[in-house]
Amino acid sequence: MSSNISPEIERLISLLSKLPGLGPRSARRAALDLIKKRDGLMRPLASAMAEAADKISTCKICGNVDAQNPCHICRAGGRDQTIICVVQEVGDLWAMERAGAFRGQYHILGGTLSALDGIRPEDLNIASLIDRAKSEVVTEVILAMNATVDGQTTAHYITDHLETADVTISRLAHGVPVGGELDYLDDGTITAAMKSRRPF
Repeated sequence: MSSNISPEIERLISLLSKLPGLGPRSARRAALDLIKKRDGLMRPLASAMAEAADKISTCKICGNVDAQNPCHICRAGGRDQTIICVVQEVGDLWAMERAGAFRGQYHILGGTLSALDGIRPEDLNIASLIDRAKSEVVTEVILAMNATVDGQTTAHYITDHLETADVTISRLAHGVPVGGELDYLDDGTITAAMKSRRPF
């Protein structure tokens, strides 16, 4: 980077460039925008980030991130305690909650098994899932994994290790999205949709 840029700005750009979706150019633009809007954006953002760093923790039950532990979902009354929906990341939980399609409990793995990236079962939140599934209360585990090779490998691994638990194991249907047109879908999606067909 240019020696004309102060070390403080260089550090800001360097840290911003480590965020997903921000390369060096985007990080420079974001840094300049923050500097221009110092009072309206940069200072409140710095304060919010410091507060989040101090107060946010990982839920000891499901793996969600929240300011309370257990998280507000695990503590909420009125949610179905008999069903656990297993997702890969916290963002997946947020997507499910946004859709409002599920009112049970969650379990966040923290990723997927990947031989390529060296991610093994012990690197994920799988052992605690198996312990939760063996609870007398739980009757169903929904595997809401991404339809990728790693997602499906992880789902198969979990299924194998839940054989000793007295639970029904299900997974999300894969196929044609609402509003999707067949001509624009890839072969794998069409095949999955055909295999997941149901009576009309």
